[in-house]
Order: sequence, then C-alpha cells, then structure tokens
Amino acid sequence: MSQPSWFTEAHEASGSSIGFRTEALLHAEKTPFQSIEIHKTTDWGNLMVIDGCVMLTSRDNFLYHEMMTHPALFTHALAKRVVIIGGGDCGTLREVLKHEEVEHVTQVDIDERVTRLAEEYFPELCDSNDDPRAELLFDDGIKYMAEREPGSVDLVIVDSTDPVGPAEGLFNADFYASCFKALRHGGLLVQQSESPLAHLDLIKSMRGAMRTAGFNALKTLPFPQPCYPTGWWSCTMARKGGDLSGFRERGAATKTFATRYYNVDMHKAALAQPEFMRQALGE
Repeated sequence: MSQPSWFTEAHEASGSSIGFRTEALLHAEKTPFQSIEIHKTTDWGNLMVIDGCVMLTSRDNFLYHEMMTHPALFTHALAKRVVIIGGGDCGTLREVLKHEEVEHVTQVDIDERVTRLAEEYFPELCDSNDDPRAELLFDDGIKYMAEREPGSVDLVIVDSTDPVGPAEGLFNADFYASCFKALRHGGLLVQQSESPLAHLDLIKSMRGAMRTAGFNALKTLPFPQPCYPTGWWSCTMARKGGDLSGFRERGAATKTFATRYYNVDMHKAALAQPEFMRQALGE
C-alpha cells in the first residue's frame, strides 16, 4: 500500500480549503470536456474530482443526492416525468426512482465518462441505471431542454458542477425559460445552488433569473455537505404556478423506501431560513 497523502481543494472565493487523506490515485483521465480523477481515501471511501474540484465521496454523497430529490418530489403533487440535467454519477437518478409514482426519468449528462467511472468506482450509486423507467442520454442538456415539448415534464433537476466550463450555461434566464416552457403547470425546477456562506450573490442572481423566466415561487434549501466548500450547500426550488409553502408531509412520513438524511423533520428544517439568508433573499 502506498504512503497516505492528501488531496486538497483550495477555494479562493472563501479563503478556505477542504482536504482528504488518500491512499492511492485509482484513475485519472482527460475527456473532451473535463479532467476526472478517482482517489481512494483512508476514511471517506472513493473520491471523485472534476477539474480539481471535489464532486463526491462515498461517505457523504447521500446528503446531496437526497436533498436534490426528495424535497421536490414530495412537494410536487404527482411527478410522473422527470428530467435530470447533469447527474452523471447517477446518485440523483437512484433517489428519484425510489418514488413509485415516477414513470420515466431522462438523465442528460454531456460527459459519458462520468457515468462509466461511477459505475466502476461508485457502483452503489448506479443501482437504478438499468431500471426500465430510466433513460440515460449523453448530450448537451441546454439543447435538450430547449427542444422539449411545452408542458411535457413534471420536474427538472439540475444536478450540475459549478457554473464554469460545461455547466456555465445552466445558470441563466435563457436556460430557465426553456425549463419553464417544458414544465406543466405546478411543475418544479430544482437546481444545486452552491454554498449560502460563500455564494450568496450567485444564489440571488439565480433566483432573479428564475423569476425573469416566469417562476413565481422560489425556495432555497440549505443542507450540510462536508466535502464541498464551507461544508454547507443548498438547492433552489422554483415552481411554475402554485406556491412552495408546504409539501406532502403524510407521504414523506410514510415513505416506503430508506433514506439516510431526508425525513419530514429535515424537510421542515430546510424550509426554515437562517436570518442572513432571509434578509438577503427577501423571504
């Protein structure tokens, strides 16, 4: 076994860094879109890094994947058709398909290699890849959403990397307008929205662009995420028609599948805004 070393991601915007003790570099490659590394860590399982930024670890990815999916699915009255933009590690897909009412999920990630490496190094996240309700496409998510039929989707989940490189075009009003058009009345858009501590201006910009696109109700849900800058992350939900004041609490309380973080109380807690967010976001 090689001598342990450290992988460290420096985050200039917050003047901080997060590191993991590693035993080995399991894989490294440069695809047409990005650079991908897989490290074996001493305490956090396998670690995926894209363009120098931590994407996920075996140990804590459940926090992100559960919060990107279950709050939205229990907020929607009955989400049958779901689109995931990004999500190449397939953890979000797995969580969506735990909901029996979901009839079809299309996952659109531009880089097939992310999925193939997840299948090899994070197989537990890919349990549902062969579900007959799942469709995996490797294409441009912006183009895909622009071509959707109006009112053809119940839920769009944008599980993207940071707003640079391939994901940059997923954080503007034009993309949100495509999502708005594709959603049925009462449909939801949910997008990872970075750290409330380090990226509050970005969250405000995202929310403004979502309103410009036509979304009338917005909610930013914070949750812990140890492997990301500041250790605290968020997703932002936007609704086409209706509001975001409640969710199907009874359904969440009697869910027939296992989760490790999400439950009714954590959903309620995520809907509560810390004072600095409430003031900044006008809630």
